[in-house]
Amino acid sequence: MSLIRPFRALRPSSGRAQEVIAPPYDVLNTVEARELAKNRPWSFLHISKPEIDLPPGIDPYGPEVYAKAAENLRRMREAGVLTQDAAPYYYAYRMIMKDHVQVGLVATVRVADYDAQRIRRHEFTRPDKEDDRVRQIEAVDAQTGPVLLAYPDAPEVEQALDAVIASPPDADAVGVADVRHSLWVIRDQAAIEDLTRHFSAMPALYIADGHHRAAAASRVAAARRNANTAHSGQEPYNYFLAVIYPQHCMRILDYNRVVRDLNGLDQDAFLQRVSQYFSMSAAVAAAVQPSRPGEFGLYLKGRWMRLAIRPELIPEDPVKRLDVSLLQDHLIGPILGIDDPRRDQRIDFVGGIRGLSELERRVDSGEMAVAFSLHPTAMADLMAVADAGEVMPPKSTWFEPKLADGMASHML
Repeated sequence: MSLIRPFRALRPSSGRAQEVIAPPYDVLNTVEARELAKNRPWSFLHISKPEIDLPPGIDPYGPEVYAKAAENLRRMREAGVLTQDAAPYYYAYRMIMKDHVQVGLVATVRVADYDAQRIRRHEFTRPDKEDDRVRQIEAVDAQTGPVLLAYPDAPEVEQALDAVIASPPDADAVGVADVRHSLWVIRDQAAIEDLTRHFSAMPALYIADGHHRAAAASRVAAARRNANTAHSGQEPYNYFLAVIYPQHCMRILDYNRVVRDLNGLDQDAFLQRVSQYFSMSAAVAAAVQPSRPGEFGLYLKGRWMRLAIRPELIPEDPVKRLDVSLLQDHLIGPILGIDDPRRDQRIDFVGGIRGLSELERRVDSGEMAVAFSLHPTAMADLMAVADAGEVMPPKSTWFEPKLADGMASHML
């Protein structure tokens, strides 16, 4: 069976992409979404964050919220802002963020391959977040948020997509952080068949971002399959929306840590315990951006120090050898007493897009006692964890740039 399949995308009509595109639903809270959508009646946030069109204080998971999403989707289709292609196609999707460029393929991928771990995951999902996506999909009868996937490097696929983007895009818009999002419709049947063949020969695809969307699509597919006595396996619900990029162009930023207190230790006692597991440089004024795996920055009372994990403490296990694991297992857990970083309120996480100055600000303000900067997780390490059937520690990766919602949706 084919790993990917062309589909009839619901996408912005010609010239409307700038009015439509929005950040992913899960990177904004309701207040931020409401502000961003102000005076933008066609923003996709009216579909992905529909509580913004209801009274403040509304439960964002209430049934009226999902009903509003469906209403807004119908309204945008009826107004001609969104149009569904008449035939199934693939789409090239390029993102440009400053000097970083990545070109991928928009397609639908088989739920059965996700269930069989050919589309490999690296995170646990939360039932409440899955429930939210299931309700959204069922309400609008569509997958409106793509799953970000990576494929093992395949030059022939990149060459095919490069040929596509040599022509002007069918949709072009600038989103948040000045990221440029461009979409090309791949209508040539021979190109569609070649891309299908190349991807079907791949051993696996890897979820980079969107685990809850993929899990929700699987749940919806199972429910619809069980309810459909004429189920054939070809129905749209058997596939979910994805944008697939080559692994080498995926850009992972650091995901840093701040901790509220030193677990009852004074500064000298804390540093003495840290020195049991890490070599430490003398304090410096400049922010420490780790230059390699196994290296960390520590910010404490206006001072930066460079830490390096002792080599004998680095195991072979693909999860335990990650920098996020080494810091957790040898410092945050045993020294700072935070054994469950998923739930402990004493720790917080800061995406690298915000810069190291945000770590300094949160410590200098007195909100936090100590901050740690990390080297970004490598894509190869993520894939090794997924290949081993393991999961990454929480807050291990921060992918940037992020896909825009609204560029393409998959109708069920």
